[in-house]
Amino acid sequence: MKNNLGSHVKKILVTGGAGFLGSHLCEKLLENDVEVLCLDNFFTGKKSNIAHMLGRPYFELIRHDVTSAISLEVDEIYNLACPASPVHYQYDPVQTTKTSVIGAINMLGLAKRTGAKILQASTSEVYGDPEVHPQVESYFGSVNPVGERACYDEGKRCAETLFFDYRRQHDLPIKVARIFNTYGPKMQPGDGRVVSNFIVRALQGAPIEIYGSGNQTRSFCYVDDLIGGLIKLMATDDRCTGPINLGNPVEFTMVNLANLILRMTGSSSELVFKPLPQDDPLRRKPCIELAKSQLNWTPKISLEQGLDRTISYFSALLTAGHL
Repeated sequence: MKNNLGSHVKKILVTGGAGFLGSHLCEKLLENDVEVLCLDNFFTGKKSNIAHMLGRPYFELIRHDVTSAISLEVDEIYNLACPASPVHYQYDPVQTTKTSVIGAINMLGLAKRTGAKILQASTSEVYGDPEVHPQVESYFGSVNPVGERACYDEGKRCAETLFFDYRRQHDLPIKVARIFNTYGPKMQPGDGRVVSNFIVRALQGAPIEIYGSGNQTRSFCYVDDLIGGLIKLMATDDRCTGPINLGNPVEFTMVNLANLILRMTGSSSELVFKPLPQDDPLRRKPCIELAKSQLNWTPKISLEQGLDRTISYFSALLTAGHL
């Protein structure tokens, strides 16, 4: 595709582009003079996430599943396609593994044919229930390969393997980002992720369920910060492959998060404690020294700032009767 001046317009494919992260990424990419191809099978993605972009001349929606090959002409690929919350990825665990593994093979094949630069959205889940804290990229992880979370954890680990083997075997320009807990507007109300779950329950005045003692920790990165990190990683030269952690290194316990949300929403919801699910990590905090040095990236938005925007989003959904 060419712009009005006749020069080439970069064509960027975003798989999972109608999902939480993907739709934010598509929006950000469209701020530049590029064409964005949004590919999604709508298993967890929502058309409402991208509806406002459908009329734009440089945006195209393709309904497709990455487990089937597709022929396109692209310059860059962001491979984000995969259910990311336990509720969704455990619903059909075999398909989750196929999406990570076969999807990676298909997108790597497309990148090899077109010469495209390709980024894999990996996850902090590759570290499992970590024995190293904070988690550094050189740590190999502690993952249960036969547990209920393995379809996601091991699928992403295998995708990383494929990316680096394509790099070694075919000299493919690859990027691998290990994404830690991310939150913000466009999260699905019922996807089981802790931030959206706590906010929705608080707004409804329903009990907030906390698993385990509530002393397990997570580090929460606002979606705008995360998307900025992905774009910066893609823009690096071919020597920068990753894997690189992208997340906010400020650690919070689940109880602290719940109490903060209760205060910010003015809710009187009670806290209810339930047994901890199998293989649920007790601590999660990224070391982001590589992101700082190689990408000049650090998250800027505090948890309170991000929660304020996210609460406003879910509050509007509640007012509109969509919760």
